Parts: sequence; structure tokens; C-alpha cells
Amino acid sequence: MIAEQMREQVKNSSIIRAMFEEGKRLAEIHGADKVFDFSLGNPNVATPDSVKEAILEIINSEEPMSIHGYMNNSGYEEVRAAIANSINLKFSTDFNQDHIIMTVGAAGGLNVIFKTLLNPGDEVITFAPFFGEYRNYVSNYQAKLVTISPNTLDFQPYLQEFQEKISLKTKAVIINSPNNPTGVIYSEATIIKLANILREKQKEFNSHIYLISDEPYRELAYDNTEVPYLSKYYENTIVAYSFSKSLSLPGERIGYLVIPDSVADHEDVVAAANIATRILGFVNAPSLFQRVIARCLDAKVDIDTYNRNRELLYQSLMSFGYECIKPQGAFYLFVKTPLDDDLEFCTRAKQKNILMVPGTSFGCPGYVRIAYCVDSGTIERALPGFKELIDECK
Repeated sequence: MIAEQMREQVKNSSIIRAMFEEGKRLAEIHGADKVFDFSLGNPNVATPDSVKEAILEIINSEEPMSIHGYMNNSGYEEVRAAIANSINLKFSTDFNQDHIIMTVGAAGGLNVIFKTLLNPGDEVITFAPFFGEYRNYVSNYQAKLVTISPNTLDFQPYLQEFQEKISLKTKAVIINSPNNPTGVIYSEATIIKLANILREKQKEFNSHIYLISDEPYRELAYDNTEVPYLSKYYENTIVAYSFSKSLSLPGERIGYLVIPDSVADHEDVVAAANIATRILGFVNAPSLFQRVIARCLDAKVDIDTYNRNRELLYQSLMSFGYECIKPQGAFYLFVKTPLDDDLEFCTRAKQKNILMVPGTSFGCPGYVRIAYCVDSGTIERALPGFKELIDECK
């Protein structure tokens, strides 16, 4: 018999992954060119050439054990130093290698920091809509995810409710900007207000509340929109970063945590995070790709491709009568459904071989997420189906 907690998680397994698998099934029946899968945030823009060059250079010039061997749980010193220097140049921070822990992607990083911080019964606050796996990550450590209602006017965090829901049990707050699923970037004004609320609540409860910034989409920002670097606004900030989207490397599972000196109990947090990396079974981040990304920190994917897809899909859907906030980053549209029931809308869309993820899975019913990290031809071929779909629903 499997564990009861896992039984529940199997029952409520990721809708995103389920839709992705459904897309593969439909493609076998109808042909891949007739199935329009917008379910999974799987980058379709090519990995920069510098990544391939770095891989070959490392493999051809270094001894195998220096490439594939163990290192400190926190990662190679020279890699962490390179990342710290890169962040400092971009954001005028003052980090060094001791502030960086290499992780198995942002998801691994989040689990490491939650293992580090959370006791059973602690609360972690997040803002709807939010990445659905946060529920599982928090429950892994017998803590509770507290959600703030979505602000559907502009999808900036609803701060009044946030202020009201912070309690003695609040151990951390997790935010994701650019946001999955909305593509919204939280403004500097929003971040300043949020930070001030957290400081006030720390004083009120005489506690430490950690702000965790989940940043896999930081580099995917459009129209010169600035993405605030949160450690500059709130002392108790920990950053979880991933190269999955910025370098189109989702399968390589490489990222890092930033734990600044200003974080409460900094030395203990860093020490515990290193131990958590080991006891969660990661041991260390992938050794080859630590070395690779250290040589590619200035590389970028071609986000113009994503931007063209964003404009094509957004302008087309708006002309059909859909409602949507234009995303400032990431590669998703979060579209209001013409039916109240987003699950029913996704079912009807599937009949036209269009696969989307219902907003319910992000804590925001009545919407769907459309991932436009696909070939532009997929969008163009899907547009007639989107038009038929809204006309039928009206």
C-alpha cells in the first residue's frame, strides 16, 4: 500500500502533465500538425550556441572525474563565484560564492529551502494564480499553503487580503514574477508595499518571515519591462533561480539559490540548505551543467520569437472576443473563459484538438493558461478553432 499522502497526490496529479500526455495521444490519432498543444511550458526556442560549445569544450579538455565527480553539496566554488559576480553586475548587489547554492532547477531549490525553513503546521502564503506544484512542495514538509485571492483587474498581488492573512504561523511568502500563469510582472510599487507589510508583521509577531522569489522566467520580459530584484527591497529574501527557460535547458535541471547575509539566521539557513540538498537525495546539482552555465551566464535565448508569438496570439484572441491581460513576461496567456466552468471550456477545446490548462489548477477558476512557447505555425493553425470555440460558447 502506498503512503496516504501519495495516494492523495496521485489522485490530484498535475493537470498540466495530464494535458501534455493527452496531446501526445491525440497526435498519434490525428497527426501532430492537427493537434494544438498549449499545455506545457516547454521552451521551443533553441538553446544558445554557446551552451553546445561549452559542453564540447569541457568534455574535450578536462579529465572525466573533474567533470563528473562529487563536489561540495553547495556546488563548485568557481561556479558559485561566477554566478555571484554576474548577479552583482546586473543588479548592483554584493554577493559572493558563499551566498549561492547550486540546485537541481528552481523546483529542487524550492524544496531545499522549504526543507530548511518549514516545521509541521507552518504556513506559506502565495498569491493566486500560482504554480500548482507549490501545494505539493509545501505539503512535503507538513506545512500549509495559504492562498490570497486573485486580483483579476491586473493580477498584481491583492495586498489587503495578504496583510490580513499573515499570522504567527506564517513562515514564508512565495512569489513568482514574471508570473506563471499570467505573464504579469509584479511592479516595483507592489514589491515596496509588500515588503513594508512584511516588516510590519515581523515586528508585530516578533518573528522572521522569509520572502522566497521563484524566478525561472526572469529573463523573459518584454517591452523593456523591469523585473525588480527582490533582495534589494526586503532583507529576508531568498531567490530560487533556474536556467530552464533563460537558456532553454528544462531537462538539464540546473539552477541556484541566493541566500544573502541579510537573511535572518543566515549562517544556519545556509548550513541547513546544504544538508537539505544532500538528505533530499539531490546530493549536488548536475556537475557538468554547473560548469556549462558558468561559461554561459551572459548568453540569452531569442525572446523575439516568444514576443512574436505573444503578439500573434494575444491580438488574434482579443479580436475574436476573448478577454486577457497582455502578459509582460514568461510565455503564457491567461485568458478568461467565455464559460463560467473552465474545466468544461477545456473539454470543449479538446474536441477541436486544442489543449489548454484550466485556471482551477492555478487557484483561479474561470480562466485558462495558454503556453505560446510553440511553433508559430501551431498558433496560426489553431486560430480558426479558437474562433469557433468562442462563437459556440456565446
